[in-house]
Amino acid sequence: YLHLFSKKQPDLNWYNPEVYNEIADIMRFWLDKGVAGFRCDVINVIFKESFADGKRRLALTGKEHYISTEGNHRILNALRRDVMDNYDAFTVGETVMIDIPMGRDLTDEDRGELDMVFAFEHMECDQIGVKWFKTRFKPRKLMKILTKWQNGIRWNSLYFENHDQPRSVTRFVKGGEHRKAGSKMLIGLLLSLRGTPYFYEGQEIGMTNGAFNSLDEIVDIESHNVNKMAKSLGILNPWRWKLIRTTSRDNARTPMQWTSGENAGFTTGKPWLKLNPNYKEINVERDLSDEDGIIAFFKKMNAYRKSSQVLLSGEFSELMSSKYVYAFERRLGDEALIAVFNFADKTKKLPEFCKGERVISNYTEPCGEGLRPYEFVLYKAGGLFE
Repeated sequence: YLHLFSKKQPDLNWYNPEVYNEIADIMRFWLDKGVAGFRCDVINVIFKESFADGKRRLALTGKEHYISTEGNHRILNALRRDVMDNYDAFTVGETVMIDIPMGRDLTDEDRGELDMVFAFEHMECDQIGVKWFKTRFKPRKLMKILTKWQNGIRWNSLYFENHDQPRSVTRFVKGGEHRKAGSKMLIGLLLSLRGTPYFYEGQEIGMTNGAFNSLDEIVDIESHNVNKMAKSLGILNPWRWKLIRTTSRDNARTPMQWTSGENAGFTTGKPWLKLNPNYKEINVERDLSDEDGIIAFFKKMNAYRKSSQVLLSGEFSELMSSKYVYAFERRLGDEALIAVFNFADKTKKLPEFCKGERVISNYTEPCGEGLRPYEFVLYKAGGLFE
């Protein structure tokens, strides 16, 4: 039978009206229970325009038959009309291989399909073609993609991590000594952009990629499938492992690190996946005891965002995207905030337009004319237009 993913995940036949009715009933069941909405997995590939054999590829064979088809739009519109419009709930769709026009179509209020989409372009900023071929992270590339999507669609889903992505502090922050500042900076960035921020378990304490030594320690089916494919292409084992080690989804799936005790306080049994050995230093209990910890900053920044109409609904405009420094303005009427971020592991010059009251930062003390490694500062834009 047809399964685009695991054989345990059969694709549904949306040509059958009984399938549609059953899915609609399942949605109503959970909405009646009071759920806030649905995160819709790979939602833009559910309808197949044809069941003919597709063009053979190493991956995504037949994608011309199922990626963002018109039938897909019809189903989402029908589910919105028949189900979602009767509830105070929302939908966010994981949408693979979409561009901004596709994102606009899926979230256009008049079309009535999804409320938000999880786009992937910013998650591809350190890749060549596919996720398994990594290249050096260039902060400016990430900045440009973030700005492009901020300007491109009406409301963004803001995220750097989920169950399918390696840990953001490992990807975007250079050197373990900057883990704390870098984690805070990335949190500050997500909470400063326009859109709805999403955070993944462990992100609030700066959890890092797993410490796997071989494929035998990996459970992720995607990693094993990639290993088989790479082996069939004649890629030697050391190179296959290099591809998989930093990119495997299991990097984000290691047990949550609650304490420095047995099994990181996650379970008294045997964890299903190898613990990251750094749990003795990186855990919730330890971070909560630190007044300047990542959780403390997360709470502080989140509280400020919730109290700021400028951050909640203000417009976005980029002010700067250099090799390492990113800055943008959020404006609502006469009120404006300026957010500035240093993606370097060295101090960089503070842009001249960063004046006014220093509202919040991931460093406790100001630093004159410089931006310290992975520093984030939010200013009230008192001096920008004077």
